[in-house]
Amino acid sequence: MFGTFSSGRNRTVAEWERRTLAEELGVIGYYALAGGFLTGKYRVEADLAKSPRGGGAAKYLDDRGKRILAALDDAAKKLAVTPAQVAIAWLIARPSVAAPIASATSVEQLHDLVNAARLQLDAETIAALDRASA
Repeated sequence: MFGTFSSGRNRTVAEWERRTLAEELGVIGYYALAGGFLTGKYRVEADLAKSPRGGGAAKYLDDRGKRILAALDDAAKKLAVTPAQVAIAWLIARPSVAAPIASATSVEQLHDLVNAARLQLDAETIAALDRASA
């Protein structure tokens, strides 16, 4: 998935997996939903105009980002949840992630975040998300 650390630099899952000190301390990544991109709100360039934050999601509209959205969609459909819930649950399942930080701008989004914390992903789903985000 995507994540941003205090340096402002985007990190890939592969970088998270090659952890050293982070393995001992745990990582708290912010923008856990990549500025709304991982919710599925921004799928094509025209979607970027849906909100003031849309411009920030433009950098994710590449082949990798679309592959991640497809994997999130597949998992969400299988589990009857939202892509945002799957994205947060995937981060929670990562051994190196102490906690994901995500914001909500509506009560509905807040419910998504709360439900994501309760969602347990099976090994097959985690593997599919790992492959998509590699």
